[in-house]
Amino acid sequence: MIVIAAALLGALTGGFKARNRKGNAADIAQYAAGFGIFFALIGLIVTVALDKILL
Repeated sequence: MIVIAAALLGALTGGFKARNRKGNAADIAQYAAGFGIFFALIGLIVTVALDKILL
């Protein structure tokens, strides 16, 4: 669940950042995908760390 939430948060963050920088639709999609992948990776690391710590 953390990974999915992080990916969605990253996609929204990237999309808003590109739109604020006056990007076109391709720029917004690229920023959303890039930030989504990055945040999902961070979420995956956090999930694995929490699993190792709590179990």
